[in-house]
Amino acid sequence: MQQLNDVILHPPFNITRASHVVLNVQDLEASKHFYTELIGLVISDENATTVWLRGLEERGHHSLVLRKSSSPSCARIGMRMQTDDDIMRAHDYFLQQGKSARLVDVPWQGLTLHVNDDIGVPLEFCATMEPCERMLKAYHHYHGASAQRLDHYQLQASDVEKAWRFYQPLGFKVSEYTWSELAGEGEHLWGVWLERKGNPHDIVFTNGTGPRLHHFAYTLPDTNDMIRACDVAGALGYAPMLERGPGRHGISGALFIYFRDPDGHRIELFNTHYQHIDPEPAIGWDLADPKRADQWGLPAQNKWFTEATVFEGTPPTAPSLNISPPTLERFLAMANDA
Repeated sequence: MQQLNDVILHPPFNITRASHVVLNVQDLEASKHFYTELIGLVISDENATTVWLRGLEERGHHSLVLRKSSSPSCARIGMRMQTDDDIMRAHDYFLQQGKSARLVDVPWQGLTLHVNDDIGVPLEFCATMEPCERMLKAYHHYHGASAQRLDHYQLQASDVEKAWRFYQPLGFKVSEYTWSELAGEGEHLWGVWLERKGNPHDIVFTNGTGPRLHHFAYTLPDTNDMIRACDVAGALGYAPMLERGPGRHGISGALFIYFRDPDGHRIELFNTHYQHIDPEPAIGWDLADPKRADQWGLPAQNKWFTEATVFEGTPPTAPSLNISPPTLERFLAMANDA
């Protein structure tokens, strides 16, 4: 897997980081309550059909957009670019690649570009947003989990290598990856962690029915806020929505918890991952290694690998590789057989 260490130091345009996610939700008030009272996000603006939210650390107008809809889905995931010139260079680049790249008007954003990646993920690029007050030091407004900023996305892909080959020419570096040994076929890529902003990930692709949004993630200021989020979830009746954790990942090393929102969209709250700024070899993990996903604790349930959010207008397809990850159900079955 040496090719995963190839880095494009001068990409055709400058993507700086994961920026924002647009979710379609069925009950706007229920979703707003979940993300403000439990997750602790701040409302930047709202109307009868849309709520724009941001983390306490964020200066940009929004990192999460909730849109009222008849069915849940993800409309787009957003990436920031350095300048409007980068937006225009990306527009020309994607057109030359034969893609349908469109400049669009989006509320509270400057020049914005829409394009789909090679596996069908709808992307939204912008370089500017309407600035809002940064609430980082407004500690008297901290509540719930006190989520600070959006950090990354994890997506399921029917072809992980195809996804990686789209993002690698755009300057995304591989920090870590997961491989699986198939009988008689050698090593196959199961997951890849890609970054632009200098920590382990801005976007992750893992093998599965896709493209689908597995989760999006916000940072927390302190480990105590993770426990507080669990306590607040219990007090507000959201305890059944705590799907996984607390725990510590092997990949990235982050402490984590995962919730499902009222529509089933999955959100991770985490802290304590590391810098990945200098050129350095990617770290590989065997899918069968239990410490890959959890340094301690039980494995994830089967639904962790089978349930995810569809992208609006993009029907998912089955994975090209039939690789079964270690699940809690398999772990318990093996324990009972022992």
